[in-house]
Amino acid sequence: MSVHSRGVKPPLTADTEALTKAPPVPKYLAPHAKAEWKRIMPQLIGRRIITKGDLAGVETYCSMIGTVRQIEEERAAAGGAIDVRLFGVMNRAAQTARQFAAEYGLTPTSRARIGAGLPDDDDADNPLGV
Repeated sequence: MSVHSRGVKPPLTADTEALTKAPPVPKYLAPHAKAEWKRIMPQLIGRRIITKGDLAGVETYCSMIGTVRQIEEERAAAGGAIDVRLFGVMNRAAQTARQFAAEYGLTPTSRARIGAGLPDDDDADNPLGV
């Protein structure tokens, strides 16, 4: 019987070349994308999974989130009417953002893969620990 790992992502771990300080927000990003950069960068730096080589992907993720938010604002300003062309753009941007979010541990499932937010197994202060 053969074992395959097709479709199974490897676990995320801290990188030896991980950034320890958040780089400045790229100037070319739109306002919503800049806000997303500022929101997620502390998490990514704290988990030590982002390197300089990953920054282009993070920029793309932020740009896609910015695109979705901008289109949604424009739709709301137009009285909620849905523009079919913009809906297609928004849908593709949301899908791309979701894929990048999963790569960088920004979804609940991907955070579970890296063990983010899990308490340490320190039983020293547990009176029921044996």
